Amino acid sequence: MNQTNNSISFFLPTRKGSERVPSKNTRPFAGVKGGLLEIKLKQLLSAQCCSEIILSTDDPNSVEIAEGFNRPDKIKIVVRPDSLCLSTTLVQDLINYVPSVVTSDHIFWLHVTTPFIGAKDYDIACVEYFKALNDGHDSLMSVSKLQQFLWSKEKGDVINFDRSQILWPNTQDLTPLYEINHAFYISSRSNYIEQKDRIGKNPMLYELTGDQKVDIDWGEDFDLAEVLYRLRHHA
Repeated sequence: MNQTNNSISFFLPTRKGSERVPSKNTRPFAGVKGGLLEIKLKQLLSAQCCSEIILSTDDPNSVEIAEGFNRPDKIKIVVRPDSLCLSTTLVQDLINYVPSVVTSDHIFWLHVTTPFIGAKDYDIACVEYFKALNDGHDSLMSVSKLQQFLWSKEKGDVINFDRSQILWPNTQDLTPLYEINHAFYISSRSNYIEQKDRIGKNPMLYELTGDQKVDIDWGEDFDLAEVLYRLRHHA
């Protein structure tokens, strides 16, 4: 594959042995036999911004689902070492591994657990990423805006406004904070190699809203997301 300065690849990690939700990535979801992985691969295949999908996994079920698409031109299956698929594996170790299997200039790291982020959303994020590079940013990460009363037990006080000035301001006047929601990160391969990180020193914050923020981490998340997905898709 010819690479240019704007070449970008999706990096999609899955693993077997999910502890919170057994077979979370591949069990049937809202009537979809291949579950969240099937949904995500369909979304990624419809996106225009990336030329390839790197599925990094140790899970035979993930491999079977990916191979079922019969798209070796787009989906590259890379078997990840067992040492990088443990519940105790450090994210940092996985970050250091990524540039060894992705050769594109830019890496779009995402997860299957966000079924309400689709192809158009990923394409928009790619456009915004390259705009951000021209504006002085060096990466992009998805976030959720928090503009609520946030209390620090350690501090014994709120952390996003000064109660000596006003005890209870209107929520819209609070200083917003941003939760890194892990839906996706876009960064250059050189950042991974030089900074040992999936973001750079000055990331653009890409705010997700509404259903986009749904992330499936626990059993109840899975159940609620199924209901919402069926409503959205009239399944």
